[in-house]
Amino acid sequence: MNGTVSVDDVTRGDFSGMVPGRNRDWQKSLANAIRDLPTLLESLGLSSEVLPEFLDAESEFPLLVPESYQQRMEKGNFHDPLLMQVLPMAVENQQVIGFDHDPVGDDASRAAPGLLHKYHGRALLIAHGSCAIHCRYCFRRHFPYDQEPHSWESWQQALNVIRDDESLHEILLSGGDPLILSDRRLKQLIEALADIPHLRRLRIHSRLPIVLPERMTPELIALLTSTRLRTIFVVHANHARELEQDCAIALQSMVQSGMTVLNQAVLLKGVNDHVDALAELCERSVDLGVIPYYLHQLDRVQGAAHFEVPVETGRELIAALRSRLPGYAVPRYVWEEPGAPSKMPLT
Repeated sequence: MNGTVSVDDVTRGDFSGMVPGRNRDWQKSLANAIRDLPTLLESLGLSSEVLPEFLDAESEFPLLVPESYQQRMEKGNFHDPLLMQVLPMAVENQQVIGFDHDPVGDDASRAAPGLLHKYHGRALLIAHGSCAIHCRYCFRRHFPYDQEPHSWESWQQALNVIRDDESLHEILLSGGDPLILSDRRLKQLIEALADIPHLRRLRIHSRLPIVLPERMTPELIALLTSTRLRTIFVVHANHARELEQDCAIALQSMVQSGMTVLNQAVLLKGVNDHVDALAELCERSVDLGVIPYYLHQLDRVQGAAHFEVPVETGRELIAALRSRLPGYAVPRYVWEEPGAPSKMPLT
């Protein structure tokens, strides 16, 4: 699909012959993702010899970049904002005070295997431990996924907890990435949730529409909207250049299905820590029908300290966005404090 989709096609909503998933198999695309640094650098016309500080962190948190995402990177630019999100750096191995393995208190909120319950009325299922991309700032890069359910039978304890707690009205599917599950397994899980009378909404948090748009097949989109539950889909893009080509078409297909589609971004040094980048991201999102939802202050996970932007800088950026964009295009600037009853506003 890359190279065959024009901006005009996306703007006028012309999806004929270009619906993600019809021309390529997403599982094959994931299997063919770039998994080593020399291949990634070579594909971008870059040499590892000039910047050795980028070479050290792969073994602890392996590099993983789908072809679609790599093709949106600027060749010859070591500081490309998409590349910076996935490029292993030696600095990740440094121990930094205040940064740890569980920055958002996941372990303390574990209500059952695979189930996190932090906030009133909603709970989160770790639907799958794998992702289609390894973002270097990922707050769950140290999460013990091996301790979570890996079979339908092992999910029953979490589902029983949800059934027994009538205060829950919304379930979030997260991970990892929940869309790594097959359509068959997703259907099984979503239908089980829809059979719980007190649930009203299903929220899906996934980066796949951004990094592996082939996953958003017509069959998957139909599945996600097939039950009585109201479907809210939260994608994760940090830069406007992520929202191009096949990604833009996938997002518009999702919006046209009737799903509410939101974007949450993370404020990242060297990626989007200036007002022009954030304004372009917000406007591009709105143009595609995606609502700018959150701008997260970096979760202080061990290995990501080099991405941190001072909170005061974030506040200044939000103030600048408010002077430039309509209110509906400005995300809420928040951070996640372990044990707090909600995301904490920073403005």
